[in-house]
Amino acid sequence: MSVHFSSERDDWSTPQEFFDKLNAEFNFTLDPCCTHESAKCAKHYTPEDDGLAQSWHGERVFMNPPYGREIGAWMAKAHDEAMCGALVVCLVPARTD
Repeated sequence: MSVHFSSERDDWSTPQEFFDKLNAEFNFTLDPCCTHESAKCAKHYTPEDDGLAQSWHGERVFMNPPYGREIGAWMAKAHDEAMCGALVVCLVPARTD
């Protein structure tokens, strides 16, 4: 299991071209887990804002969560917010091995 958490960092910025294609379909309004430099939406939450503690109600959310041990909390938050009406699109790692 240690290989799944072997990166020295867990925040990977989404390539703009990839985001633009998704945004053309979903018209995102919120990026809940980013830095000011990597934000894909005007409305965004940085680690200091703690997107897990914020409401995403009524938002169209693009979520590229930290890929480390916190990813479970982010996926649970995405699920809960979707059940309350937010549209949430998640970019998550695929571990196909």
